[in-house]
This record gives sequence, structure tokens and C-alpha cells, in this order.
Amino acid sequence: MLSHEKESTTDRWVLIRDLGVLQVKLIVDGLRDIILVPASLIAGMVSLATSEGGKPGLQFYQLLAWGKESEVWINLFGAVRNAPEIIEQPQRFGDQDIDDIVGRLEAFVVDESKRGGVTSQAKDRLDKILDAFQRKKRGS
Repeated sequence: MLSHEKESTTDRWVLIRDLGVLQVKLIVDGLRDIILVPASLIAGMVSLATSEGGKPGLQFYQLLAWGKESEVWINLFGAVRNAPEIIEQPQRFGDQDIDDIVGRLEAFVVDESKRGGVTSQAKDRLDKILDAFQRKKRGS
């Protein structure tokens, strides 16, 4: 067998392995996401319910820390390190991510709120609801 043929066989088996590992990682990642949807809602509500002095409890952010740690552990697209050099890996989205988009949207909403627009009224109503919820919790 020529060394070139051996390399092709090895490359094929690396691809087969990477394909199988990706499927397992996708399943693990999906199961984690299925768990995180209700867990994050519950942790967020518990964090709000345990607020003291306007500062929420730590439960939600503890869950986020665990989620980030599990994301690194799963390393969903780690097999890209085995990609042939000819495969370009540009940053199609640049340096921006969804958090940047949310930040711009949030800045718009905050500016609108400061001007006393609809978002200001909605925030005031939500604050009143949350304050009433906390008063009720303390009275129970």
C-alpha cells in the first residue's frame, strides 16, 4: 500500500470518528438545552423571589455558570481541528455575537425609557408587579 493511500484511509476514519462524536455531542447538547429551558425559568423566578434590597438571588447566575462550563466540556465543534488546511474558517459574523445585538436593542429600549416613552411605562408597571410579588412572598 502506498503511503498516500494509507493517509486517505486514515483521513476517512478520522472523518467517520468525528461524525460519530458530533452526533453524540449534539444529543448531549440537546438534552442539556432541554433541561436548561425549564431550569433557567425556575432559577430566574427563584432569584427574583429571593431578592433583597433590589438585588436578585444568585440561583439564575449559578445556573448560567454551570451551563457555560458544560458548553466548554461538550466542545460541540471541537472536531474542526481535524479539518484539512484548505478549509477556511473565517469569522463570518465578525467579532459580534447575539449578546452584541441584544446590547444594542437594550440600549435603544433604555434610551426610549429615559425619554419617558412606552417602555418607561411598561418598566414602571413591571416594577410594581415585582414589588407586589415580593411583598406577598414576605407576608406568606
